[in-house]
Formats: sequence, structure tokens, C-alpha cells
Amino acid sequence: MQYRNDKAGRPISVLGYGCMRFARKGGGIDLDKAEKELLAAIGAGVNYLDTAYIYPGSEAAVGEILARNHLRDKVYLATKLPQYLVRSAADLDRYFAEQCRRLRTGHVDYYLMHMLTDIAAWHKLEALGVREWIAAKKAAGQIGAIGFSFHGGTAMFLQLLEAYPWDFCQIQYNYLDENSQAGRAGLEAAAAKGLPVIIMEPLRGGKLVNMLPKAARELFAAAPQGWTPAEWALRWLWDQPAVTCVLSGMNSPEMVAENCRIADEARPGALTAADKALLQKAKAAIEQGVKAPCTGCGYCMPCPKGVDIPQTFRCYNEMSIESPAAGRREYWQVVALRKEPAFATQCIGCGKCEGHCPQHLPIRQLLKEADKALRPLPYRAAGGVARWFLFGGRGAKG
Repeated sequence: MQYRNDKAGRPISVLGYGCMRFARKGGGIDLDKAEKELLAAIGAGVNYLDTAYIYPGSEAAVGEILARNHLRDKVYLATKLPQYLVRSAADLDRYFAEQCRRLRTGHVDYYLMHMLTDIAAWHKLEALGVREWIAAKKAAGQIGAIGFSFHGGTAMFLQLLEAYPWDFCQIQYNYLDENSQAGRAGLEAAAAKGLPVIIMEPLRGGKLVNMLPKAARELFAAAPQGWTPAEWALRWLWDQPAVTCVLSGMNSPEMVAENCRIADEARPGALTAADKALLQKAKAAIEQGVKAPCTGCGYCMPCPKGVDIPQTFRCYNEMSIESPAAGRREYWQVVALRKEPAFATQCIGCGKCEGHCPQHLPIRQLLKEADKALRPLPYRAAGGVARWFLFGGRGAKG
């Protein structure tokens, strides 16, 4: 296993265990199966375990496995504050205490603000005293490093990087998302600040393995290296020195063994120009079904009415690249549940965006098509209820 250091010089395994996708049995986590796989990974050198408050049963399972095998001090535990549920300063302590009970520990090595999507969510926490709370927890030794996990656009990610002296961050990143969400620009900006970057969704939840179009599968199969699609995706990530740790939701002994082998072999800068060209061809094959050929450059922004044009188009495209459900789920994460509304229905048709678009896209018409596809009536109604619960009043509009 290889390791890359965090800000404090602690070695983090380049492969981390994502504990969201433990196998389930009888309505709960299959603890015996999860234990065997987690122990195999730790035995192979994995020392970073990632979970969260809202992953059903995950924190409790991790806590039990580590406790009964006396491994708590052999690994770094990362979990996440459900900041979207926090309503008061007291909630900060309440959720953290509950997480420590579940994990059977008195301290969390890496603690994240879960799923920040915009700067407004961080400002809400600041108003509740989160800065002082973090300082107190660090001083007491209950939190080691503080960070955030992110789903949103590059510009917002860069704002969040500057909003607080973070110790690390976690982003969705893979060869298909190179220029979306935080993207390569966000990755390199974080690395330039000396922040370790933890990667989630390296395989897009398995989509870069199980839902590849025929053309992409044939490209990988014909390559002389003999690598699986998963190995290509992982090696692309570890080729980049700015990547600190790649999380994998491993749920079979074979997957654990394979990922640990790749993590032991892959080196920064090892991919050749031909390797990268093949990945670009695979990416092009995946993207053939896109509805809006938007590059995510952001030249169309800011919209005077607050519409998030690049994120709307990215999610619209994901509906055809992956599935309608995947695109809509992503839209909920990065647009629909932001405090400040950013819906396509806010467009007044001024055309300012189209005047700046390098691709000369008919943005106004595409926004109407995207909104209709991403938010059919049942989704629109459910989104309104969710926004009312989260933000109330004006925040429910859209």
C-alpha cells in the first residue's frame, strides 16, 4: 500500500474504505461479511475509513467491527456532521456525541461538514457558532482534522476553500467528472493550499464499470494492458499527485484484493500519453448521448436571476449518460436543495448567457427542456416540500 501525507504529516493510504455501501442482509448491514472485507483491507494497509451520520447503520457497524477487533487506534476514522439537519448550536454537540457513541470512540480523526453545496450553508453554521465549536473540539482532542465534502460547481468550491482554514476536503472526481463539480481546477486549487483531497465516487457509483456503452467497453478490452474499466479509472486518479486518497465502497473480497493491488502498483505520472488518449476516447463514447454539449466553462455565469446554468445542463446530460433517476438525484444534490434558488424557471429570457457562450448554445431553450426533464410534476412537488422543510418561506420557491 502506498501513502500520501496530510497537512500534519500523517500518512494516509491512497486507497480508503468507503463504508456507505456495505452489503445488507435482513434489512440491515451484513456485519459478518462487512467485517471480513474491512479486516482484509486493513490488513493490506488501508488506514482511512469513511462513513457518515446518514449512512444507514454504517457508523454503528464500523464502531462494532473496530471495537471487537481492537483496531480503533490502527486506523483513521472519518465521519460527517449532517449540517443540513443542524438547527441550533446544541445540535452540533448532539450529533457529534451520537456519532461517537455509534463509533465507540472518544475522538474522530477527520470530521467533515457533510455535503456543502454552497457558501450559504457554511454561513448558516457560522451564525450558530461552528467556528468556536470546532476550536473547542480540537482543543479537547475530540476532532483531529476538519474538512468538508462537496457537491456543487467549481466556482462555489473555490469560495468554500477560502471561507475557513480547512485541514482537508472531499470531492467527487473521476475521468468523466474532470471538469464538473469541483473538477480538476478545484482539486489543484485545494492542493495548492496544501490540503489533502479525498476522492469520492471514483467509479461514479459503479457506473464507469457497469453502465459503459459498448464502444467504451471495446476500447478497454482491446488495450494491451489488460486493465479492467475500474483499474483504468483508479489509475487515472492515482496518476495525479494532488489526489491524496481514493474512497472505494468495496463489498466483496475480490474487490478488496483487486483495489489494494492497484493501489500498491499505481504511481503518479505513470500514465502515458497513449493511456490518456484512450481514456479521452472512452469518455467521448460515454458522452455521445448528451443533450446539451456544455463544457462547464462558466462563461455564461453569473446569471442575473441566479440560474445555475452549467449544473443544470450537467445533470440534464447525466440523465442520458447514466439514467433519468441518476440525473435527477444529482440535480437535487447540486441545485434543488441549495438555500438560494437556482432553478431554470427563474430565467427571464434576457439572452445575456448566450452572448457569452463559446459553444453558441441555445441556452434559453435548453434550460426549458432541461427543467421539464429534471423536474417533472411529482419531483417539483416533492422538491417544494423539501425546500420548505429546509429553508421555509422564500427558500421553498422554484
